[in-house]
Amino acid sequence: MPVPIRARRRDEEHRAATPLELFFDLCFVVAIAQAGRQLADALAEGHPGHGLAGYLMLFFAIWWAWMNFSWFASAYDTDDPLYRVVTLVQMAGVLILSAGVPRAFESDFTLVWCGFVVMRLAMVTQWLRAAYGSRGAERRTALSYALGVTVCQVGWLGLLLLPKGAVPLVFVLVGALELAVPGLAERGRQTSWHARHIAERYGLFTIIVLGETIAAATLAVQSALDAHDEPGSLLPIAGGGLLLVFAAYWIYFAVPIHRHLRGNRQAFLWGYGHYVVFGSAAAIGAGIEVTVRESVGRADLSAYGAAACVTVPGALFLCTVWLIHSRHHKRGTAQQLVLPVSALLVLACTFAGRAAVPAAGLVAAATVAVGVHLTSRQDTAPAE
Repeated sequence: MPVPIRARRRDEEHRAATPLELFFDLCFVVAIAQAGRQLADALAEGHPGHGLAGYLMLFFAIWWAWMNFSWFASAYDTDDPLYRVVTLVQMAGVLILSAGVPRAFESDFTLVWCGFVVMRLAMVTQWLRAAYGSRGAERRTALSYALGVTVCQVGWLGLLLLPKGAVPLVFVLVGALELAVPGLAERGRQTSWHARHIAERYGLFTIIVLGETIAAATLAVQSALDAHDEPGSLLPIAGGGLLLVFAAYWIYFAVPIHRHLRGNRQAFLWGYGHYVVFGSAAAIGAGIEVTVRESVGRADLSAYGAAACVTVPGALFLCTVWLIHSRHHKRGTAQQLVLPVSALLVLACTFAGRAAVPAAGLVAAATVAVGVHLTSRQDTAPAE
């Protein structure tokens, strides 16, 4: 007989991420690195449409598998032997998917599909365990998740069985169905995810994505130095890239977002919006790699095109973090305008050409300084 798992309480004290969850997150570093590398290659070779389409599809698979596990774990993590084994199976699925990323950019989705199915069907078994240990509305919610996830995996078969020209349509339709499953499943009863825990999980994954961005940029600079031994043109890019990533970290963690996650309405918008947050953060690393290649003559695009590979995802990150994350804790017009204005200024740095990355880094650093100043001024203002 299977051992049932019970829902955890939303009001648990001192709820924190477990070592198993951290191990799970680290497995995604490989997939993120592969997607970023393929994006950088496509952009540097002058194929932005192909690169962006492949990146958006592959990053959706990475993000969605991670997100589904994280929200389930927040509600049902028992950390018993069976739960651990199923989670380890999901990690294996991540690695299979990672191995298939390069081929997926050439329209061969076989390995990516296999890895995604391993992760998602393992998730179905977790939901069935939750259904086995519950009754009434909670049981119906768990069974709805299990059914919805299974149906979606059948839909993803279209990537293998239909002509290559149908791939975008399959992605849009089945991706929309995947996004709809949580809302449909939780109509009758919400799962008992923990606001502080889920905020910590997203924060930890943000750190992993930003860390991968730094790693990708470092390897790009190292490769260029090995080939050309001319640090003069690379140091400003490296310094500006670091400032941009450091500022992204500071800005994301400036607010205690768990206080905003009061129910599914707020949580779904916030959680789904992180597709853009994570995707743009990882794309910054790919963009820095492209600018490094362009600076040493190894990219088939202009200095302005290479600059846009950093400034566009940088601006998108700032704007999205403000929209779904920071604005809920900002007070006053000045505080609310800091990130949107900064996003526009970072985008404007595109026109600086080869100076765009250091310029964007300085803008991001100034954004942090202005934000800190406004917050401290508000904190020290006398109460009315």
